Amino acid sequence: MSNNHLTRRGILGTGVALTALQGRGAIAQRQPPGRPSPAPLDVDVVAVGVGITVNGTHRVLKLDPRTTLLDALRDHLGLTGTKKGCDHGQCGTCTVLVDGVRRNACLNLAVACDDREIVTIEGLGSEQALHPMQAAFVAHDGFQCGYCTPGQICSAVGMLAEIKRGLPSAASPDLSAATMAISETEIRERMSGNICRCAAYPNIVAAIIEAAGRTNG
Repeated sequence: MSNNHLTRRGILGTGVALTALQGRGAIAQRQPPGRPSPAPLDVDVVAVGVGITVNGTHRVLKLDPRTTLLDALRDHLGLTGTKKGCDHGQCGTCTVLVDGVRRNACLNLAVACDDREIVTIEGLGSEQALHPMQAAFVAHDGFQCGYCTPGQICSAVGMLAEIKRGLPSAASPDLSAATMAISETEIRERMSGNICRCAAYPNIVAAIIEAAGRTNG
């Protein structure tokens, strides 16, 4: 076979190379002669003080103001029980409780949590005294790989608190009712922001129903 034989891959590669060279030439033509390209900005970020109470202990941190609550917990406080999943607020893996309300830690800046109380999975219970929700997840095998479990449990605790306060959901039959019933449909709707790639949803729902009974009882 001749070395000059053209192949589809060779033609495509040549076309890509020529397009890239033409683009560079166009950019060079748009740059005024004699004017150097602008240098990247060298911005000094000033750390700010953040005071938060995490699992009952007040902590003062010096952080880049762009630091998320998730990174502050994991990288600055060593609380790695809160997991980083999508880092875009889509999976619920990093759910923690902020002043008793469930929040995606990856979407909240640490500076926005100044003077607030944070509860992570480490603060819900201990090996010797599990939180009712933790015990129910164990009893019902509400996890497989376990990566999403801390967020699932924190979200479930916050969700039951919402029901107790009478906050309705899209599945609530009566939005004006003074109390909200705890049902499988209600739990699935309210927990829909927490994704389990292992699909342990039936067990998770069963665990939440049992924990709700223990908490109310």
